[in-house]
Amino acid sequence: MLNNTFATTPLAEDELMAAIDIGSNSFHLAIARLDHGEVRKVVSLSEKVQLAAGLDENNILGAAAERRGLDCLSRFVARLDSVSHDRIRIVATNALRQAKNADDFISRANKILPKPIEVIAGREEARLIYLGVSHTNASSDKRLVIDIGGGSTEFIIGQGFDPLLTESLQMGCVAFTQLFFADGQITEKAFHNATTAARKKILAINGQYQKMGWSSVIGSSGTIKAVRNALVAEGWADEQERITYDGVKKLEKLLIQIGNVDDIELEGVKEHRKAVFPAGVAVLRAAMKALGIETIAYSDGALREGVMYDMLGRFASEDVRDRSVLAMIKRYSVDKKQARQVVRTSRHLFKQVQDDLQLSNDDGDLLRRAAFLHEIGLAISHTNYHRHSAYLLENSDIPGFSQVDQKRMAQLMLSHRRKLKSDMIEQTITIGGEQLVYLCLLLRLSVLAHHSRSEYDLPQMQLVVTDTNCWQITVSTDKEHYAFLYSDLYADIDQFAKWGIKLNVVEAE
Repeated sequence: MLNNTFATTPLAEDELMAAIDIGSNSFHLAIARLDHGEVRKVVSLSEKVQLAAGLDENNILGAAAERRGLDCLSRFVARLDSVSHDRIRIVATNALRQAKNADDFISRANKILPKPIEVIAGREEARLIYLGVSHTNASSDKRLVIDIGGGSTEFIIGQGFDPLLTESLQMGCVAFTQLFFADGQITEKAFHNATTAARKKILAINGQYQKMGWSSVIGSSGTIKAVRNALVAEGWADEQERITYDGVKKLEKLLIQIGNVDDIELEGVKEHRKAVFPAGVAVLRAAMKALGIETIAYSDGALREGVMYDMLGRFASEDVRDRSVLAMIKRYSVDKKQARQVVRTSRHLFKQVQDDLQLSNDDGDLLRRAAFLHEIGLAISHTNYHRHSAYLLENSDIPGFSQVDQKRMAQLMLSHRRKLKSDMIEQTITIGGEQLVYLCLLLRLSVLAHHSRSEYDLPQMQLVVTDTNCWQITVSTDKEHYAFLYSDLYADIDQFAKWGIKLNVVEAE
């Protein structure tokens, strides 16, 4: 049902791909090649940027943190010359989810980067983390994965390559350092306050996770790696070099004895991690206590590996975004026949003007998915259903989609029927540029063509763009079942004009 006409060419053996993870504590770059279907890293870079530390009490990202981030990304870009731009993904997590001025940073960063930044929701981050862990540590067991980041901690239960339960909690090593260890002092009181705060958050999801159950636990990313290394060096890990709850308690006592983050000298804890290490230990101990975990194994695979495996799926036409669209079609009881008709027409019109309007294959995919979902709001109410559709798409957790993707689809929903407001074009351009404006109008024409919901074949429609602001659509009116199509299109001329597009409607015999 969701065949992707605009699919990206599959990745060839030995071809390079890359992922940049703009984390709250560190930025990571991974470059890899495809080796017999597996992702093999050839470059792995990490820099401590501490973007989350640059957020003030109003969640405004400061100039110094922004400059650290932009400088780091400039260094990363210098390593990407050998990677095709369509083989790169750049994702951002909690710090840019929280920053009220994130758009300022993203706008400046996008001028440096070869691909736009995708700010991903917490549960999407959790899904990608699990994808990275599951491909790095193959198993058929039902597993709990814990990833302690700079601003948030993700909890995922999955089996095989499929995440079954995902959650992202607002607690991380940078955020908790600012709250409980800001002065650098490591005290029993600070640990008590940090672990108590973390346990309160975890207990909110505990019942659901215990009900689902798991047979083993894996941890990923920097905090858990540093804890594992420290426990192994101190002889407090088990015989399989796994983190133990008793070991974490001993590590906490040792840190309290040390007394200050500047004095931490533990094997496996790098210089740049010292300041946030006690907070990470507190979050980990709280998670193990609240969930009743005795041992945790470490996985080298995490978000950036998950991003690359997710890209492989897109290249191989196994795109999780299409599975998400199918799930939403089912959940909201979409009229599949009507959706397919609108999709076919949108694809037909898109192909006719793609080159003239400089639209990409990704734009075509966005239009296709929006066409499938444009009526999901009918599940709430027929009145203003396009607004309900927009709300659902912007505010739902939809696996595979970034927050920007969801905003773009929501904007398509708002514009596909009823009156177009003149001031809405500025909002549309801000969200997705002029390309999104064109996609909104293409979807509008496609929905209008099937307003009668007729089962008969649509008349021939030819769309020509003489320049980007002048469109001409020619329709044959020889089919009685579409007798009103010409007049419906003609009535929309005024709406197109509000967005600066002159629409000419030509009737052909």
